[in-house]
Amino acid sequence: MNFEELQAFVGRNPMLSIALVGLTIAIVVTEIARLFRGYVALKPAELTRLINSDNALVLDLSASADFEKGHIAGSRNVLPSKFDPEGKLLAGARQSPVVLVCRSGSASAAAAKRLKKAGFEKVYWLDGGIPAWQQAELPLVKGRN
Repeated sequence: MNFEELQAFVGRNPMLSIALVGLTIAIVVTEIARLFRGYVALKPAELTRLINSDNALVLDLSASADFEKGHIAGSRNVLPSKFDPEGKLLAGARQSPVVLVCRSGSASAAAAKRLKKAGFEKVYWLDGGIPAWQQAELPLVKGRN
């Protein structure tokens, strides 16, 4: 395709061309924001490595009933409404890896953002939440810790 053909396409399909440019800009802005947000999305295998090698603190933001049905071994349950970056649970973890987990990945991403703003250095969240963990066929523990 040469430049003249591209110009002819844009002339014949202005709305499609505008939509393409808009989507391209949206993707670029999203990726740039992801690079500078300061917290990292982890896949289940990366989380197991972080737990095993760096003794990461894993906080599960699921409802208590969901947590009891199944959670990552060693994780601590904190309700999103009670999540406090300045609380005693996180008091000694400013330089340690902290991983946030939930059922979908959205609550944990929001909490990761709050931790980063509060000055925590090593903040992670499980991309895809507990369903991603299960899909990777990794074990869950039932009951309370």
